[in-house]
Amino acid sequence: MSRWFTKTYPLTIVIKLLRGWPAFCVSWGMWKQIARLFVIKTRWEAIAVIYALALGAVQRGYQYLEEYPGAGGWLLFAACTAAVFMAGAKILDSTRRDSGERRRRSDLAGQN
Repeated sequence: MSRWFTKTYPLTIVIKLLRGWPAFCVSWGMWKQIARLFVIKTRWEAIAVIYALALGAVQRGYQYLEEYPGAGGWLLFAACTAAVFMAGAKILDSTRRDSGERRRRSDLAGQN
């Protein structure tokens, strides 16, 4: 094996990169706080993210309409917005609090 695939390689890179930084920037607690900014915790945050995704998708859809006039542009426009619908449903579903008791009727049908 070469020296590029050792277990200590990523750690030595991080240490070399952070060597001249102030102490508050190097602490892992600060990185955890920054990482928490990118976690969607509430449904309002999820709705804000979905809104931003939708604005970008519609803007891209308009660009497709200009570049591909006709049915092709409209199909690409619909694909952009459909992707936001699917991603939005997944994001909203992940923010729902689940007690574990919520089931579909089809799951309960076979338990008679």
